[in-house]
Amino acid sequence: MHSGSCLCGAVTFQVRCELQPPDACHCRQCRKTSGHYWASTDVPREMLTIIGEDRVSWYRSSEKVRRGFCVNCGSSLFWDVEGRPRLAIAMGAFDQPTNTHLEKHIFVADKGDYYEIADGLPQEGL
Repeated sequence: MHSGSCLCGAVTFQVRCELQPPDACHCRQCRKTSGHYWASTDVPREMLTIIGEDRVSWYRSSEKVRRGFCVNCGSSLFWDVEGRPRLAIAMGAFDQPTNTHLEKHIFVADKGDYYEIADGLPQEGL
């Protein structure tokens, strides 16, 4: 089992399965939401328990996508596509150890101009 929380602890969560290798999204929306790039792992909804769910505010960032934030501290926690059986959770919100490693970078054509991606991992969306 893996657990995590927002910065202030008002929202906590538990994941009852091993974590899939996360990816790092460099698209404009993810950079604006997170302040850098967004690293997350997808979790089957039935394997996730959110405690303090009433403290999560959902922002609709596109027609089918919403993003979940803590209403107290503003931590960016979740990325959700309507109708998809999995929910993405921010890697930075997990308690360690996560026992996984970044798998790839996506939407790299949109990355910020202030950094380079030099870790040798696959890059999509060039």
